[in-house]
Amino acid sequence: MTSPFDVLLPSTERALLHRVAVAQSEGRAPSFVGAVAREGTMVWSGSRSCVDGHAPDADTQYRIGSLTKVFTAVLVMRLRDEGRLDLNDPLEKHLSGTGVGDVTIAQLLGHTAGLAAETPGPWWERTPGTVRPDLADVLGDEPLVHPVGRLHHYSNPGYTLLGSLVEQLRGVSWEEALRGEILEPLGMVRTTVQPVAPHAGGWAVHPWADVMLPEPSEHLGVMAPAGQLWSTAEDLCRFAGFLAQGDDRVLSAASVAEMRTPAAPPGAGEWEGGYGLGVQLLRKDGRTLIGHTGSLPGFVACLWVSVEDGVASVALANATSGPLTPLVAADLVRIVADAEPRFPEPWRPLPEAEVDQELLELTGPWYWGTYAFGLRLASNRSVVLEPLRGVGRKATFRALPDGGWIGLNGYYAGETLRVVRREDGSVSHLDLASFVFTREPYEQGDAVPGGVDEAGWRGL
Repeated sequence: MTSPFDVLLPSTERALLHRVAVAQSEGRAPSFVGAVAREGTMVWSGSRSCVDGHAPDADTQYRIGSLTKVFTAVLVMRLRDEGRLDLNDPLEKHLSGTGVGDVTIAQLLGHTAGLAAETPGPWWERTPGTVRPDLADVLGDEPLVHPVGRLHHYSNPGYTLLGSLVEQLRGVSWEEALRGEILEPLGMVRTTVQPVAPHAGGWAVHPWADVMLPEPSEHLGVMAPAGQLWSTAEDLCRFAGFLAQGDDRVLSAASVAEMRTPAAPPGAGEWEGGYGLGVQLLRKDGRTLIGHTGSLPGFVACLWVSVEDGVASVALANATSGPLTPLVAADLVRIVADAEPRFPEPWRPLPEAEVDQELLELTGPWYWGTYAFGLRLASNRSVVLEPLRGVGRKATFRALPDGGWIGLNGYYAGETLRVVRREDGSVSHLDLASFVFTREPYEQGDAVPGGVDEAGWRGL
């Protein structure tokens, strides 16, 4: 039986197709494919083409360029989760002889290693990988252009190093690791290193005339982990579901969430967003989008996921420039999320095993000085501390095995919340990163740092 959430409203589908049609026309793209997934399942795809009666579909391969980097990052995170490496390890610990061994794996993932954006000439995206067979050819004589760890500077050679790191620790090629560890488990049978029919051809469209020129399609060799892959809208919708929810066959939900967490700000003058661990982040239309853009001569691509809305989108075109796939993909998410907003999960009481009287007694109002906060229980014995008026430092805290809670987000991420009791066992206050929360504002006693005036509160 088809769920009502497996299909979109006709009005929504028309708005989506209209956006793709405008993108193909205004971007002067030989072809353009768009797709939308909801809750991990593709629910719509549409396309436009310059050839009548020959429009591509969601099974047509396009080259996805730097979207490949997300796959490479997942392979690295898998090694981390297996204990084969630590993200703070210097590269030299696992891959020697690069000449940039002091940079850390985390810095490479987040593009803060200070490496150059591109390889020494000639233009690597338009020449065969045999031109630069070794890492030394990719890095050149002066691989660092910024101080290590100081700022975000996008680097294609950095992801070449990460691909070589995967090969070193796995003992197999990057392609083999990718296929066995990500593509096959996720059922991405139409994502490949080389094009497999049906696939689009890459074109350059003249900027001042409506004429086209075919673009070469080269195997990038050692640079493949930075931008080699071909994929389809349908396969990328599957990958979007993984980026939103994780998949224990590939990477846990917690590790995928770690990838989505900002690790580096954008460089000066760049788009409003940031970068996680192999994942671009963008704030658009009041929502956070995660995913990646991609381009190689003849192709532009984008995948965005709004985890909060449960909506993802893919935009693919076969033109070197012109189609604004990042903006189109963001618009596809917005159209669906605004027209058909996600239904909240039904309210349910907490399981009986997660509730006891001691926890219930901690709920309710607490005061940090004169700031009013409320503490409420959540699932798995976690708690949420949030301001009762205005804006402030709201955070969720996960229960620790030995008592207390650890902050998961916001200002208090990584900080410990604990209950401080008096000698008779009654609760004195909550301690959070040295901040004291009492049941009354500036409550009398010895809990408030600096003490409380003995005369108490007074009027004018």
